[in-house]
Amino acid sequence: MHNSKGFTLIEVMIVVVIVGILASIAYPSYQEYVNRSNRAEGQAFLSDIAARQERYFSQNNAYVTADTDRSKLGLTGNQSANQRYTVSLSSVANDGGYTLTATPNFTETRCGNLVLNAKGVRSVSTGDKDYCWR
Repeated sequence: MHNSKGFTLIEVMIVVVIVGILASIAYPSYQEYVNRSNRAEGQAFLSDIAARQERYFSQNNAYVTADTDRSKLGLTGNQSANQRYTVSLSSVANDGGYTLTATPNFTETRCGNLVLNAKGVRSVSTGDKDYCWR
């Protein structure tokens, strides 16, 4: 009678297959979670700049619409706290006074740029705005 300890090759291969299946399910979910948290940073940054715009408007009766004038809003740069988004200021027809565009500094294929204007209208360059702004 021979008593052997250890795993057979078949048992090891079954474990490898199971781990592979779990990883193929978990990684896309994790990646979507990371992108959603990055979008939350961009949304918060846009909301902060919009609040600064309204404060500036109440004092000066004008909005800041040029990137070169962003220091008037008390902004030292054009990137969010963790540098996930770069924001640009502009004005387009019927936007209420200003349009803020947050461009992602990471791979974002589902939503693209986040856009917020003075009227509070939210949009995205690609994808479903309701999904991207939730």
